[in-house]
Amino acid sequence: MKAIGYKENLPIDDIQSLQDIELDKPSARGKDILVEIKAISVNPVDFKIRQGMAPESDQWKVIGWDATGIVKEIGEEVTLFKPGDEVWYAGDLMRPGSNAQFQLVDERIVGFKPKSLGFGDAAALPLTSLTAWELLFDRMDVDKDAPNKSILVIGAAGGVGSILVQLVKKLTKLKLIGTASREETSAWLKELGADHVVNHRNKLSEEFSKHNLPEANYIISLNATEQHKEEIEKIIKPQGKFGFIDDPKEFNVMPFKRKAVSTHIELMFTRSMFQTPDMIEQHNILNEVAKLIDQGVIKTTVGDHFGKINAANLRKAHALLESGKAKGKIVLEEF
Repeated sequence: MKAIGYKENLPIDDIQSLQDIELDKPSARGKDILVEIKAISVNPVDFKIRQGMAPESDQWKVIGWDATGIVKEIGEEVTLFKPGDEVWYAGDLMRPGSNAQFQLVDERIVGFKPKSLGFGDAAALPLTSLTAWELLFDRMDVDKDAPNKSILVIGAAGGVGSILVQLVKKLTKLKLIGTASREETSAWLKELGADHVVNHRNKLSEEFSKHNLPEANYIISLNATEQHKEEIEKIIKPQGKFGFIDDPKEFNVMPFKRKAVSTHIELMFTRSMFQTPDMIEQHNILNEVAKLIDQGVIKTTVGDHFGKINAANLRKAHALLESGKAKGKIVLEEF
């Protein structure tokens, strides 16, 4: 089967950083399903792994954690799917990824693809939907029905932010404040439903004063958490909740003590990585998001379509993500 992989951690402008390769097609066993990949999208985790995780024993490493496709085989313990089903999923960080024609994935972290979307548009959503949903409702346990509470989303115009904003606006009564620094991304957030957009290139406390915004009950940081932490401490409401998904080198929670702020970290891969008893919740979340899409409640977050799934197009996608200038998600489709 065709795949894209690497053997060395190289800069993305090196042609060997991601290469077109051929691998053996795997077979499904146990709870695994074998999916023929139709479309993928690219996430920051892709370039972080490519930059920092070396393959084992001179083996090719295949990454990618967002896919749509068709079930071709099922393991003997599979009960949720059958061959021919159209599916979507983010996958498992500890297993080969979706940058290949075929992929094995545990059925408990797979959902049925939205019927109203093609493979490409749907591929933009699994990882970001799972991350946003888990952070909002599993980790931070946001109060969906509170009419007078607010949430600030830092870095709201990216992949996770684009779906998180929609979930907040459609499933809760929270007033939503998103951050963006460019005219294009500010317009994108307003289109998605943000009540206010503030500029994260300025001090957030000054932006809140400028827009006459009260302290936020919830603050979510999707990138540059280390850079904004002191401002977050100023603008979060006492007894508020703070959550983040990125990787600050250091994070001291003690300044939050005075306000009794709870801190929450989200990693979408935790359930599959540790085979947690509630692992099937990812199946349930993906099916719920698919239902919301088919009902027209939320929409795809595709920002760019980079063509066919191959090494050259994936290198371009990684380069754009690494630049920090991506809007929405980058999708690739067909081999």
